[in-house]
Amino acid sequence: MKTGPATFHAPTVRENPGFEVLYWIGCAGSYDPRAQRVARAMVKLLNTAGVNFAILGTEEKCTGDSARRLGDEFLFQELARANIATLQRYGVRRIIAHCPHCVNVFLKDYPQFGGQFEVQHHTQFLAQLLRDGRLKLPADGGGTPESLTYHDPCYLARVNGIHAAPREVLRSALTGAKPGALREMDRREEKTFCCGAGGGRMWMEENPQQRVSTERAREALATGAATVAVGCPFCLTMMSDGVAACGGQARVADVAEILAERLNL
Repeated sequence: MKTGPATFHAPTVRENPGFEVLYWIGCAGSYDPRAQRVARAMVKLLNTAGVNFAILGTEEKCTGDSARRLGDEFLFQELARANIATLQRYGVRRIIAHCPHCVNVFLKDYPQFGGQFEVQHHTQFLAQLLRDGRLKLPADGGGTPESLTYHDPCYLARVNGIHAAPREVLRSALTGAKPGALREMDRREEKTFCCGAGGGRMWMEENPQQRVSTERAREALATGAATVAVGCPFCLTMMSDGVAACGGQARVADVAEILAERLNL
């Protein structure tokens, strides 16, 4: 099913004041060209499923995750209080985000400042849309990945115990593929291995010979999977760099991108 221009429309909270779900784009989805493609895939999926959603647009600020992890508490609290005030002003109750760092801040940090919201990672939301039949796989089987492995983001699996939903989405995308198409790494779920970007390390220099991303990429490539699936914009960057550093040919893509392709969006 090919879609028209409407699938790219992401209304702001001002344009759609009666929205039910707020899609939090995040810094990476706003400014990084590669992560922007993940946000576009999500918008296509949300529109295709008929979700009544909105975004904050220019009123969205950084959640402050990296600032707090790196010790700049003043900056974090400034950002947190500003975001909470904006979310409360628009009556936001439910938030979905494709960045586990944003999800973790909303779940663990913002309640300390009065920010109480229902928050889901985008893979949790997509899994529910598939269960409810609001996203339906095409019968022709086109776009089915040949094989893939999934890298669990630390802030999703290790910190918040979310690892079943992304696999549920990926198994749906693999419908029609050969048995064994989902190839798991030994270190996964709550025992996953970091991509090297968490805790503010995304912005720190590393010894090129000792990069965590390269070690994790080797584990992913060892599965022989043609695609390395991720559920975090930090992981997307680090795993892409790691695969390139290893000379690997595997593609690195977000779960939302893989599902959107499977649905021919």
